[in-house]
Amino acid sequence: MDLDYRKQWDQYVKELYENEYNGETVVYWQVKYPFPMSNRDYIYIRQRRDLDMDGQKIHVVLAQSTSVPQIPERSGVVRVNQYKQSLVIKSDGKKGSKVFMYYFDNPGGQIPSWLINWVAKNGVPNFLKDMAKACQKYRKKT
Repeated sequence: MDLDYRKQWDQYVKELYENEYNGETVVYWQVKYPFPMSNRDYIYIRQRRDLDMDGQKIHVVLAQSTSVPQIPERSGVVRVNQYKQSLVIKSDGKKGSKVFMYYFDNPGGQIPSWLINWVAKNGVPNFLKDMAKACQKYRKKT
């Protein structure tokens, strides 16, 4: 949820900010893609709810792509129009957390199979390791 912190630890963030449009908080996120591919950008809304179920805190974050005329498409950047994420975080009962995530996006364009294979094998696991480290450092920071 802390976009400024995300910019510090996520090497793939090119640009990331949120603004209010028509009473909703909208996030703009541009992701760096490897050469010779074009970067991708996302326009999405997100909601966070903190639940208490039988004394256990559960954090839920939902995000879904949207469009607003105030953020037009940029030349040389592919707009991702199909994006959805559901995230649930709860304590593991010890000193850690359990994280459940559903993620879908259609990055559009022609993506070579070698890149799809690399992302599945290396990119996603490496990102999750980076995110885990960032979460541990964030807790110490705050």
